[in-house]
Amino acid sequence: MRDDTLSGGFADPPVDAAHAFRAALSALARPGRIETLTGAQAPEPVSPAAAALLLTLCDAETPLFLAPLHDTPALRDWIAFHIGAPITPPHAAQFALGRWSDLPPLQGFPIGTADYPDRSTTLIIELDRLTAQGARLTGPGIETEAHLSLPDIAPFRANRALFPLGLDFYFTCGTSLAGLPRSTNVEDA
Repeated sequence: MRDDTLSGGFADPPVDAAHAFRAALSALARPGRIETLTGAQAPEPVSPAAAALLLTLCDAETPLFLAPLHDTPALRDWIAFHIGAPITPPHAAQFALGRWSDLPPLQGFPIGTADYPDRSTTLIIELDRLTAQGARLTGPGIETEAHLSLPDIAPFRANRALFPLGLDFYFTCGTSLAGLPRSTNVEDA
């Protein structure tokens, strides 16, 4: 087993997971607000924020899709050792990890059902840049408006039109984290 498989988990799992969970909740509750998330380090190309999300939100019963550039033997081994999440195709995923350009079409992920809207996929999207500039966000959790450097606008608008069904998103860059729930309205800035 490689050293990068065994390392990179939380140093103090209960405390670190609690901090990460709080940051994850806050990011979705306040769309456009950028949180700092540290404490984990997965093999390349995964950011520390995405690694902490995986450790916090996924477990052995959480199907996870890895986009092709993230689907490496080193990352699979790290996930198997630290999380135990089964790697699945998009149509079976509760979580998905990858770069925006590397992910399959969003229509391939579950959006929930009328009876169980929570049975949808949450996507963790790795970005080169994450700032509070760009697309205009309004809706629950936003007092007036917020801004976020989204990779595109049309797919998020289409996702909002599905509400209460739809996908939820986390965006990560280094140790930065932002959330975009399906209830958020997205417009050009």
